[in-house]
Amino acid sequence: MSRVVMYVASALSFSIFWLGWGLRLRKYRRGRRTSPGAPPQRPPLAKRLLAVASNATVIRRNRSVGAAHLLVFWGIVGIFLAHIVVAVDLNFYPFFTRLVARAVSVFLVGRLSMVYAVVFNTAGLLIIVGAAYLMVRRACSSGPRLDYSRAQKPPEGYSRAGLIAGDWVFVSLLFANPLIGLFMYGLEIRADGFPPSEKWQWVAWLLAHAVRAVGIGPGKALQIHEIAMWVHIAIGLTFVAYIPFSKAMHIFTSGVDLVVADPGSARRLPPPQPGSEHVGYLTLADLTRKELLGLDACTRCGRCHEVCPARAGGAPLSPRDFVLDLRQWADAVGGSPMLLDRELRPGGSGPAAGRAAREIAGDVIAQETLWACTTCMACVEVCPVGIEHVPTIVQLRRRLVDTGRMEPSLQLALQNVGQLGNSFGKPSRERTRWTKDLGFEIKDARKEPVSHLWFVGDFASFDTQVQALSRTLARILHDAGVDFGLLYHDEWNAGNDVRRVGEESLFEHLVEHNLDAFGRAAFDRIFTTDPHSFNTLRNEYPEHGLDKPVLHYTELLAELLESGAIAVRPLGKRVTYHDPCYLGRYNGVTEAPRRILAAIGCELVEMPRNRENSFCCGAGGGRFSMTDSYTQERPSENRIREAAALDVQTFAVACPKDYVMYSDAVKTTGHSDRLVVSDVVQLLDEARVAG
Repeated sequence: MSRVVMYVASALSFSIFWLGWGLRLRKYRRGRRTSPGAPPQRPPLAKRLLAVASNATVIRRNRSVGAAHLLVFWGIVGIFLAHIVVAVDLNFYPFFTRLVARAVSVFLVGRLSMVYAVVFNTAGLLIIVGAAYLMVRRACSSGPRLDYSRAQKPPEGYSRAGLIAGDWVFVSLLFANPLIGLFMYGLEIRADGFPPSEKWQWVAWLLAHAVRAVGIGPGKALQIHEIAMWVHIAIGLTFVAYIPFSKAMHIFTSGVDLVVADPGSARRLPPPQPGSEHVGYLTLADLTRKELLGLDACTRCGRCHEVCPARAGGAPLSPRDFVLDLRQWADAVGGSPMLLDRELRPGGSGPAAGRAAREIAGDVIAQETLWACTTCMACVEVCPVGIEHVPTIVQLRRRLVDTGRMEPSLQLALQNVGQLGNSFGKPSRERTRWTKDLGFEIKDARKEPVSHLWFVGDFASFDTQVQALSRTLARILHDAGVDFGLLYHDEWNAGNDVRRVGEESLFEHLVEHNLDAFGRAAFDRIFTTDPHSFNTLRNEYPEHGLDKPVLHYTELLAELLESGAIAVRPLGKRVTYHDPCYLGRYNGVTEAPRRILAAIGCELVEMPRNRENSFCCGAGGGRFSMTDSYTQERPSENRIREAAALDVQTFAVACPKDYVMYSDAVKTTGHSDRLVVSDVVQLLDEARVAG
């Protein structure tokens, strides 16, 4: 009878399991297969699988949590394999031997049985230890990662008690079931009088001795074993059925999402879906299957929430909230419900609205949330399961732009770019006015061949603070004998921020114009002052036909220094360096600026957040043209306070927007008397020795 009950319960549990996954697969199938545009830029498959197996992305930035997760991961793999072996040994193998040899037999005997016992016990212990650490950490955590308070507070209120309950149910089941299972085997060993063959059940063997030590005899142990066995079975089958309706589904989805993730998705955004009747994301069918899978892969670890500069400054954006809201909406529309892991609001508004939501951008995700994003990509870079937040945010911004829902200042900037080719609203003929006081003429690349074409960018051309830096760079290159030229008034805004604002048609117009200008010039390489222009020229223009290498000016200067074309003396300054998001995190250019600082004899004190983990100035993604009045502290001010604690005299930058943002931030934070913001090119010019 007990065997019949177990089989019926197992059938019910696995039926619910497959029903739940069937609902989720149906939801995924409603999404688009892939995004249009260039193919994904994925590492080799073996490297991606190794990252999943080693939990490398989880261990990165948080070794203790990563180690605990690694124990649980391999413990689950071990337990799963052990149960498969037992199922085959007890059910399929005897049936096979009865058909072939007309005798019932099993194979889990002898040495193989010993190996099974060691693997099973070790795997169970790994899960127990890892889950115990995660439970203690969750109970004792006081940081922002595991704080589920929303960044954007809905006026009607909200409750995330279900998310908290879901976390505890999941980790408690993980912890309890292997513990009860091993305890159950320990009771069996005690009841059987410690047979020597069971020593290989080494954890259960130790527990059996503990049972004897507390005075439980063989008979009592047998009675408790019967109860423990059914509790173990009940918890196990409940957990199996619970998986596709809970956070536990990330056991399956996170590894898959990590394997199919495209690390280049944010630096090379996809174009709009061809043939669509609307711009941007409006329905569930607009999202890609990868995006829907990524929403289900989220573990709510809070890493993206912690590193987001918008959230840190008090803006109404948290990448984690964004994912959870979008997932809950997709579940409501797609019919794949969660039992506990969801947010509740009065009247079923917000992410639970489902089909009742008129717009994803506005009803499900607030407009101010979408506009708060600086597109710095910190959330994408830190995510351990490969979620790509930025492209989805941009798709929703495209919808906002198409329906005219944006700040007037941003609308004016876009109008200026569309009409005049720059965001400053200046006539194109003024783009090279900064060159008048140089004392020499910069070549016109449209009229004579040059080795290097300098794509200056809007800020380095029009901003009065940055124009001086452009002149300094021009003089350094001229004195070093570099053959370079400009497009003069034919250079227009490269369109990186225009595209990330969501104005795709304007971006395409800018690309067409600039490529036409490139086609009328003769050059070997492009270099640019602006990391934002650098990103789109390097990663997005090739899809439209650009076939020239693109450098950031720090890469070119590092080459000139190392070739001896620029002679320098040691400055002896104590400096820190800020990695621009679009240079370091987006494109991996982190060493060239540091090589320059080392060559001119500066003592570099690294920021606590540096290279790919750098913080954001707050100006990216079109934010420079929008208000920041709702923030408690601007990201640039947060960064300057971090630098001021390092006991350095100079805050070095390599981005025109950084130079403007941080020059202002040292004043507003009261550090202008002890911290000087200098572009790398200024420091190099100061160190130059006249030839």
